[in-house]
Amino acid sequence: MRYAFYLTPDEDHPLTIAAANWLGSNPFTGETRALQAAGDFDAAELTALTADPRRYGFHGTLKAPFRLAAAKTEAQLLAAFDGFAAECPPFEIPEMTLGQLGPFFALVPAADCAELQALADETVRRFEPFRAPLSAEDFSRRKPDSLSDAHRSNLLSWGYPYVFESFQFHMTLTGPVPVERQAAMKALLEQIFAPFIGKPLSVTSLALFTEHARGAPFTVHTLLPLGGTSQRKMA
Repeated sequence: MRYAFYLTPDEDHPLTIAAANWLGSNPFTGETRALQAAGDFDAAELTALTADPRRYGFHGTLKAPFRLAAAKTEAQLLAAFDGFAAECPPFEIPEMTLGQLGPFFALVPAADCAELQALADETVRRFEPFRAPLSAEDFSRRKPDSLSDAHRSNLLSWGYPYVFESFQFHMTLTGPVPVERQAAMKALLEQIFAPFIGKPLSVTSLALFTEHARGAPFTVHTLLPLGGTSQRKMA
């Protein structure tokens, strides 16, 4: 079992519904569906290009997947989560846009958001005592020799390279897209996610996702309101 702290809109939010339709999976219900051809892509190609984000569920990472420390229990993690969510105020990302991170496409903030950075930083710190050290396999999976010194230090200290100054919030929509298909993918995503591009995104809750076995889909375990702005939801 692995746990992760992610930002994702509520289950009935239009962005959650659009992302579930795009990826063919709903992390709140665990339901999946076959993808249909769209734009210049047939169903098989779209299924292959969205395989990674489909397994992880639509989200933006705050604290990357981790195994629970030997001295900690899930009940303790949930109790800490309750207290943490109640302390954190809701906020708004002023504008989201379609971004490209190397060969990947994602929804990203159009500019730095101090409130988002602060929430990410504190989530990493607050739940670090619950994280078991990375196994040798997990460490090597991150290809540490290809990382910068700063990213490798983060991996050793926090279990993930891209934290604090290296944090870049993104809500992944694809796996790696071949160069010759990137223009077509960009056009398709701009069309599908047009209602959310150039618009603000309210951050009113924080989700705990779980992966029940290595390689299994991630699903929402618990969605908690920030500062008591909505009702507690458990999947």
